[in-house]
Amino acid sequence: MEAAGGRYSGGTVRGRWARRGAGGRGGAARRFSHPTLNRPVSSRMEGQGSYRLPTGTEYRGALRDGMFEGEGELIFPNGGRYRAVWHRGVPVQGKYTFADGLQYKDKKWHYCDGYDRRFYTEICSGLKPPGTSRLTNLDPPKKIPEGCYDCGDGFYNPETRVIVDYKLRFLRNADDDEHEWIIRTCRKAWDETIEHKPKP
Repeated sequence: MEAAGGRYSGGTVRGRWARRGAGGRGGAARRFSHPTLNRPVSSRMEGQGSYRLPTGTEYRGALRDGMFEGEGELIFPNGGRYRAVWHRGVPVQGKYTFADGLQYKDKKWHYCDGYDRRFYTEICSGLKPPGTSRLTNLDPPKKIPEGCYDCGDGFYNPETRVIVDYKLRFLRNADDDEHEWIIRTCRKAWDETIEHKPKP
């Protein structure tokens, strides 16, 4: 089943056609009625299944009336996973795990902060010898296209304000906050020499 550019595999709601109107004559509208839910529905995703979005993100889990419902997981192209309990397509509670196994915490998040700047792979496997330190959590780091930044899930072009994944496929447009954060904190394709200026 194709739906809005994505691909779905799993069950669909099946039912019977019912007619509305006086005696079924003249301009009667049709609706699709599910025999057990006793309400009009169209042929929508239902039950356990998987749905792949055009961005490459895949949902695996329970669906009801065409929406994520119950336990399910979003699997992102970069290997990250968001496991959640869903209600009418909205996550009620969930947990994000990065591709390397690091679990995101929305409170007391101390990963790569000013106190401990190690990457997760360095925390798990130890530091590399002096002179061969990591630039990113990936080793070797991705080569950044000219004029762009590496923002963690892809490359950012500040001229167009577009973020593409590491295979150069469109991910999203950056808003003002994300633009400022990337410019201020992310690795760029060029080197800058910063000269020491003595105090006057």
